[in-house]
Amino acid sequence: MALGERGELQEDIWVPTASVARGPGHPFYRKLNEVLAEAGFDRWVEGLCKEHYAKIGRPGIPPGVYFRMLLVGFFEDIGTQRGIAWRCADSMSLREFLGLGMSQSVPDHSSMTVIRRRLPEAVYTEVFRWMLALLRDKGLLDGKSLGVDATTLEANAAMKSIVRREGGEGWMEYLKRLARAEGIAEPTAEDARRLDRRRKAKKVSNDDWHNPHDPDARITKMKNGTTGLAYKAEHAVDLDTQAIVAATVAPGDTGDTATIGVTVLEAQNHMEAVGVELGTTEAVADKGYHSAEAVALLQSCGIRTYVAEKKQGRRHWKKRPRSQRQAVHANRRRIRGARGKRLQRRRSEICERSFAHVCETGGGRRAWVKGIQDVAKLHLMKCMAFNLGLLMREILGSGKPRQAADALRAAFLWLYTCIRPACGAFGDFLRLPVAEGLRFAGVSPPHSPNPNSPVLQRAVKLECSPS
Repeated sequence: MALGERGELQEDIWVPTASVARGPGHPFYRKLNEVLAEAGFDRWVEGLCKEHYAKIGRPGIPPGVYFRMLLVGFFEDIGTQRGIAWRCADSMSLREFLGLGMSQSVPDHSSMTVIRRRLPEAVYTEVFRWMLALLRDKGLLDGKSLGVDATTLEANAAMKSIVRREGGEGWMEYLKRLARAEGIAEPTAEDARRLDRRRKAKKVSNDDWHNPHDPDARITKMKNGTTGLAYKAEHAVDLDTQAIVAATVAPGDTGDTATIGVTVLEAQNHMEAVGVELGTTEAVADKGYHSAEAVALLQSCGIRTYVAEKKQGRRHWKKRPRSQRQAVHANRRRIRGARGKRLQRRRSEICERSFAHVCETGGGRRAWVKGIQDVAKLHLMKCMAFNLGLLMREILGSGKPRQAADALRAAFLWLYTCIRPACGAFGDFLRLPVAEGLRFAGVSPPHSPNPNSPVLQRAVKLECSPS
């Protein structure tokens, strides 16, 4: 074979579509398109969004394409709309997933912003319920035992931009005023920061400060211990099937006891909307959600609570309603039983897993939009994509494209390792196609497979495990 030389690229003016070089596509996105097409997603969502578009004019982005781009953000771990648009434009398999031809351009991130603001929150709620109905048809939705937990979402605003609610004094002006009070005549920015580092009892209250660029964001202690502007996302998760039944977003300083009732009742509304018969629902939460008012409210709605109780002194019930005392004592009796302890262990596993998928590997830890309404819209769509991943795991065996690729690599690597020791013409005959399959899956076939490879060990473990 002679040496090939790379020259300057000169594109042809006209290229037939059949002559365009295309890859084999991604099996995960092809199967996902089949699932959505079988359920009639595109026609349904177009009818849902029709009233929010003008009657005449230039056709806009189809709603099916817009919502698919939001799904790509979850499956590819991309949080920004600009990043989603760039990734879709760069990948032929994602263009195929969106249903765009070779002559069609991928929608710009600014167009996604226009559609996000045009569609009301009720539309996103209906799309979320559509996915719950799909899970119900596949037997992946129960809704009897709900685990409730919350996490913080970093807001698209900086602490250095906060100002006083009264007077509009900025943070740096505030520090310089403190420096002048300490005796520094003309303090510089460095003097102000030095004073801020060494002063004690530093507290910033949401009653006194706010960010003018995102007024809905609140000063909150983040998961890593730092202080920042954030929102609070709360999930109600089906403990039997791991599906997210409800997802609400509140200001970052809202207490857990004030939001658990809203989240659980919204989960019940979603279940009734998709035709799931609930009966008595069980709500499981940690001790941060425990209060007499919250437990009594849930019990009055026919919900059995398993809320861990805080360690505190003796309660005085004389000035409280009798219903609160009965609800707290019944909740205490349930959490001390074997079922209560089992549900708490299940909640700590399943709820944290939903946050790991949505926030850590789904691009949802930081809110790249401003305003609690827009943050709630996008977070709800990431939770919908998480539920869709549960369905894909049931159908395809993988809930995300990366998991599908890892499973394919493990299968080819295991097959290659089994065939390589074979001797004779039959082993040589099979060795070449398996090696080509490894290269297609993204794995270079080793001359001497490493028995300590984690991928190989996982493949052998899966093969040897009883069915």
